Amino acid sequence: MANQKNNNNDNNNNDDKGFFNNPILVFVIFSIVSVMVFKTLFPQDDMNANGAAGTFGQQQKIVSYSDLKKLINDGSIEYVGIGATTIKATGKVANGEQVTYKVQRVVPDAALISTLESKGVAYGAFSEENLLGDMLFGWVLPILIFFLIWSFLAKRMAKSMGGGILGMGGSKKMINSEKPNVKFEDMAGNKEAKEEVAEIVDFLKSPDRYVNLGAQIPKGVLLVGPPGTGKTLLAKAVAGEADVEFLSVTGSSFIEMFVGVGASRVRDLFEQAKKVAPAIIFIDEIDAIGKSRASGGIGGNDEREQTLNQLLAEMDGFSSAGAPVIVLAATNRPEILDPALLRPGRFDRQVLVDKPDLEGRVEILNVHIKGVKVGKNVDLREIAVMTAGLAGADLANIINEAALLAGRGNKDEVSPEHFKEAVERQIAGLEKKSRRISPKEREIVAYHESGHAVMAEVTKGAKKVNKVSIVPRGLAALGYTLNTPEENKYLMQKHELIAEVDVLLGGRAAEQVFIGEISTGAGNDLERATEIIKAMASVYGMSEVAGLMVLSRQTNQFLGGGQTSKDYSDKLAQDLDQHIKNTLNERYDHVVKTLSEYRESVELMTKELLKVEVISGERVRELIKQTGKEIYEGGDLHQDGKNNL
Repeated sequence: MANQKNNNNDNNNNDDKGFFNNPILVFVIFSIVSVMVFKTLFPQDDMNANGAAGTFGQQQKIVSYSDLKKLINDGSIEYVGIGATTIKATGKVANGEQVTYKVQRVVPDAALISTLESKGVAYGAFSEENLLGDMLFGWVLPILIFFLIWSFLAKRMAKSMGGGILGMGGSKKMINSEKPNVKFEDMAGNKEAKEEVAEIVDFLKSPDRYVNLGAQIPKGVLLVGPPGTGKTLLAKAVAGEADVEFLSVTGSSFIEMFVGVGASRVRDLFEQAKKVAPAIIFIDEIDAIGKSRASGGIGGNDEREQTLNQLLAEMDGFSSAGAPVIVLAATNRPEILDPALLRPGRFDRQVLVDKPDLEGRVEILNVHIKGVKVGKNVDLREIAVMTAGLAGADLANIINEAALLAGRGNKDEVSPEHFKEAVERQIAGLEKKSRRISPKEREIVAYHESGHAVMAEVTKGAKKVNKVSIVPRGLAALGYTLNTPEENKYLMQKHELIAEVDVLLGGRAAEQVFIGEISTGAGNDLERATEIIKAMASVYGMSEVAGLMVLSRQTNQFLGGGQTSKDYSDKLAQDLDQHIKNTLNERYDHVVKTLSEYRESVELMTKELLKVEVISGERVRELIKQTGKEIYEGGDLHQDGKNNL
């Protein structure tokens, strides 16, 4: 390794000095130095008596100004050139020689011109500027310096970016080539996804067995799923299990401002993969180059489209029978990919890498808990229940955050309290103990959160309360009610959506019932409630206004949001707006009525919140039962039967 390192250093040094070995540059530098030395050692007369260029054999003497005037009076001078600071006088030829006298002017002498005229000596002005030197130092030298600097930076950029003009075109530096030691056992959860890609591992190990049967070799597998679910880790696990070369690159690294660079990099990537085959090419965030060409707009996308076209051609053209090369790609935006990229023969399969279920979260926590000193009373299943809907990256961050909290508190092990605090930080944000709020605002927040908590416990289909707090968290939350379902929800029934709206409206209704005036604290609640009712009517077909018509659709399957509206009449739009408004008012009236019935429970809960600031979900249920009221445990409690959305 040491010898290899030294060789690399030698090569780097040679690269850095390469432009000095250029014969043209050496000639230019040598010429400039020669002229400078020549002008210094062999100064010449600029003008002779006739105003012509001086000859090489002339003698030059430096004399005083008084000596020059004496020579003029003696008739030994035939021509005088007067400059701004220097006088050059050409003597008469004597004995075959001619002398040029150089004098430095000290002060202007008005009598000099009269003396020259009286003695019949020709005179004139001469320029003291050195045209050759001015040209060299004013034009040639700056351009040369700029060119040398540009050459140096160009070579540096070429080495750092993989070759080509200014580093563009090559892909060596973009590609991370390795043989991962990650195995399937290192990736907990997502059992189905691992089963889907296990066949690729078997094929990479024994391709002849499949080829002899006449089976077509798979070209590519697309891993889709929300952020943080382990798509990159799964790709590495495939390479690790098969013990093959893993060449990873991001989709955005193919894109440059110059057309054709991306296509060149794609060709280079596949050429490198063929040299080390069997191998796996992994393109992360492939949506950066694989976006549908139909939605590209007018102009400005030539480079992206050429890169995509080259990728399609490479996947269609390379043969992997003898030395298989399989392309894995990851994205969380599969809906925007070009159909040509998803057809059989290119990305033959799409594997969903989804957020883990309860058992998957327990497995992931067990993997990330290794090396962490955990207390004996820590129940990972309890933590898994609290973290429904979180991805594997979130769970890893929670464990790390819990360990940091324990270290900050100078503890020897991580306790359940540290894990609970870490979960709350992940979901609700950092606790802002230093944020000072007035007693009046604390009371408003306490009633607001009590309203949310009571509605969550007495409404059918609502998520049960895990914790209620009036301690500020995150950027703007002055309090929060933590509702954590025991399991991920992939489908929601109509009554569950209505229950979610009721719980969201509970905070504002509590302010109206118990304080008599509403505040700005319910802004986000109203926004979310409006979006739910709008989606029920325009997407899920749960209203009589639009019937079974789908008026909008969600374009971002895994990232959420991004709804696009379809064309429909202005009359239907007005009816839809009126329906959303009426439904919100109906649900709000129902929530106000319910909280009025549970007045004693809300008052008791608010009083305890103002005292201790944080209460658990179990305590919430105890306080409601203390007042003789019931919580929802089945049946039709607090479902008014008027949910005709």
